[in-house]
Amino acid sequence: MKLAVIDIGSNAARLLITEVIENKKQQPVFNKLNLIRVPLRLGFDVFETGIISTQKIDMLIQTLKAFRHLLNAYQVAHIKACATSAMRDAKNAVDIIVKVKKETGINIEIISGDTESAIIYESHIAENLNPHHHYLYIDVGGGSTELTLFGNQQLIFNQSFNIGTIRLLKNKVSEDCWNNMKLYVKQHIRKNNNIIGIGAGGNINKLFSLSKKKEGKPLELDMLKAYYKNLSSLTLPERMKLYDLREDRADVIVPALQIYLTVMRWAKIDKIYVPKIGLADGLVQHLYNDVYSKM
Repeated sequence: MKLAVIDIGSNAARLLITEVIENKKQQPVFNKLNLIRVPLRLGFDVFETGIISTQKIDMLIQTLKAFRHLLNAYQVAHIKACATSAMRDAKNAVDIIVKVKKETGINIEIISGDTESAIIYESHIAENLNPHHHYLYIDVGGGSTELTLFGNQQLIFNQSFNIGTIRLLKNKVSEDCWNNMKLYVKQHIRKNNNIIGIGAGGNINKLFSLSKKKEGKPLELDMLKAYYKNLSSLTLPERMKLYDLREDRADVIVPALQIYLTVMRWAKIDKIYVPKIGLADGLVQHLYNDVYSKM
């Protein structure tokens, strides 16, 4: 069975095409066939003006038309498209959804921040790790940060905060927003010890790649602090040249590090695993469960 999900975020749109097969134990195995990322950067419009501009709408539609061609070429049986923080805040989101459906045949569902964090958790990475620890999923996006705490083989909480990389670049994160996240983390973390981080999102994946760490090894807090110090001291062109970063990654990686480091400090986390998961991975699991329940 071939499944596809589209994640329309504040910084980029992603198409993930996956083939699901059953192993000898009749358990689903998810094999990625293709992952495509297009840096639409919708958040730069929304967090500044409250709407998505005509130019960005055209870019979104052209991207989704291209995705539609790939879906047809791969003969995908089921598709799910979700939009997150930028579309949640866009005053013209409903009009865009209608236009996209008319021109591409793709239905976009705008999901809440709490739903977003719950879907990311559906990758169930923590369930396969040491049961004596608690694990905090930290997913930093362009418009929001999703936190999910797992421990004692159960989900303890999941919460979304309107603190993201593009919002920080646009100076759209108030002190109250930071204080609310700090209070929430400290209230829910204080009774739990031995917390280990699980990082999700393109920026932490890029940092893991830069670190040259072996798969399955964590990034230490001191290493992330060093990256933050080095990257924040450089100009955008210098980051692009010295770290071989695209412009749409070089500008958001510093505020992303700021968020990761801040949450890790509040939660007293000294290392974070980066299993290369994101919203799209959770969406595939979610879509598979929906399809399987109707079979």
